Amino acid sequence: MDFNDTPQQAAFRTEVRSWLEANAERKVEGKRGLNRRIDSEKGLAIAKVWQAKKAAAGYACLGFPEEYGGQGRPLFDQIVYDQEEEQFDVPRSFFAIGLGMCAPTMMTYATEEQKQRHIPPMVSGEEVWCQLFSEPSAGSDLAGLGTRAVQDGDDWVINGQKVWTSGAHYSDWGILVTRHDRSLAKHKGLTFFFLDMKSPGVEVRPIKQISGASDFNEVYFTNVRIPDSQRLGGVGDGWTVSLTTLMNERLAVGGAPPPDAMDLFKLAASTQLEDGEPALADRAVREKVADWYVQAEGLRHIRSRALTALSRGEAPGPEASISKVVSAPKLQDISAYGMDLLDIGGSIIGDEAPADSAFQNGYLYAPGLRIAGGTDEILRNIIAERVLGLPGDIRVDRDKPFEDIPTGR
Repeated sequence: MDFNDTPQQAAFRTEVRSWLEANAERKVEGKRGLNRRIDSEKGLAIAKVWQAKKAAAGYACLGFPEEYGGQGRPLFDQIVYDQEEEQFDVPRSFFAIGLGMCAPTMMTYATEEQKQRHIPPMVSGEEVWCQLFSEPSAGSDLAGLGTRAVQDGDDWVINGQKVWTSGAHYSDWGILVTRHDRSLAKHKGLTFFFLDMKSPGVEVRPIKQISGASDFNEVYFTNVRIPDSQRLGGVGDGWTVSLTTLMNERLAVGGAPPPDAMDLFKLAASTQLEDGEPALADRAVREKVADWYVQAEGLRHIRSRALTALSRGEAPGPEASISKVVSAPKLQDISAYGMDLLDIGGSIIGDEAPADSAFQNGYLYAPGLRIAGGTDEILRNIIAERVLGLPGDIRVDRDKPFEDIPTGR
């Protein structure tokens, strides 16, 4: 695998860097800047301005077809842009679900008219999308969901509940998987839609998280009507459509935010132990940092392999699960170790906290990341079965009608 830029990529990198220098501020070491914890309404407003600026300059969603607001450029041009933007203090995350998960699903299953209507506003930041998958009774077993869809003429009537829906409280649209037939096996009775989040009968309730934020939500559906024209895939094809979303999701959320190994290295180099020596002088500390550095490099190469497959027109595969099942626990472990090195400072969070609370915020964020996009246990099953070719886990409910599966009630 050659990590060097081609002449064309090098020229594009220079172009991108010049534009970013003129339109954004470089990151300041030790400060999270615009990606620190701020009110979602304020953060979204800032993010929309930046996304619109990127789109106007032709740097938003470079790989999307031009007719949908992109530039139709090679995947590696997008990688070059992302690598350069990472060095600048610009807002992230508000459009990750829409552009990383919903847009690929819409491009695969929506009508041409629907693509023309919905994808360009995602690219420009005018509209935000969410993903309505998880349910209280299903957890990571997506096929165990129970939200009902009953056809009524040209509409479907939806009743049920979703949970852990990131960004639902500020989203304009969402993709939704439902159960239309309880008499079929759980993977076969599903149907997939997209809907306006302002539809009558949709109620969004933010969930207070341990970090103090409310990024996740419960979403209730009470007799919500969705036109059949907003169905993605055929009736009963919901599981197949969902897999398209999930494979893109695991690529999109495969990495973890800082702090990473190099952040811990810098902390250890600047933190003194009781004897006055920097923590990095301790062999045990160096061993920990080295282990996490090796993990980080391994993840970088796995992600590069997945991106190479995408550049060849191949769909993201189960290998994307490896990145997430390693990076989320790594974030939790690095954050906990960094808090230990900070000693009493590790118990403080906020403006006065050392290292701008990076390790404290990482520690509080990591448990959610270990659930989002599939729990550690689900991902290990995927890796075992689909990557390593090991025998499948025993599933006694595989071919049972959904209505005959015991619920524990």
